[in-house]
Amino acid sequence: MNFLPEKIENYAQDHTSPENELLHELNRQTHLKVLQPRMLSGHLQGRLLSFVSKMIRPKNILEIGTYTGYSALCLAEGLAEGGKLTTIEIDPEIADFAQRYFDRSNYANQIDLQVGDALDILDKSQEVYDFVFIDADKGNYVNYLNLIYAKLAPGGYLLADNVLWSGKVTAPITEKDEDTKVLVAFNAQIHQDTRFENILLPIRDGLMLAKKLG
Repeated sequence: MNFLPEKIENYAQDHTSPENELLHELNRQTHLKVLQPRMLSGHLQGRLLSFVSKMIRPKNILEIGTYTGYSALCLAEGLAEGGKLTTIEIDPEIADFAQRYFDRSNYANQIDLQVGDALDILDKSQEVYDFVFIDADKGNYVNYLNLIYAKLAPGGYLLADNVLWSGKVTAPITEKDEDTKVLVAFNAQIHQDTRFENILLPIRDGLMLAKKLG
């Protein structure tokens, strides 16, 4: 499905800075060779990720859910000098696909791709992050939030994708629709948590942007 009317989306992309050649190739190859290319951040959202990262200038970024690597490459554009981006992907085949593009990028030495279950990896990690991007299995969004709160630096930023879930969060939820239930709970938890300042952006499938206070 289109998240916006096609004419509006095309107009927005036509008036947005272009993706670089590597990202353009990755975008195309994802659509040609990978299942569910709709999961790709894409040009418009990718430029937003880059823009936000450049404003924050994070030293340490965490991404939960690599997919083919497009969003990681966009986020890496804003890394502070000597900064690092850790991205976690559970599917080893898709991780191999992403790694090939990381190796060809200007950020090859700054992106650490880890393969495995993000909850297990993060539970063992002692890292502290300035910027966290969540774009993985929706059923674990609340678990990710609870786990990474202590790992997010004071004043750090959290960005989560797909929080509108094709509009399902605003409709009656069926008993078996666990993903939508979790996303509704995730949005509510962030919004009601006075330790965060937040805004839900209706961009593509919804982006929740939150800042950890104090």
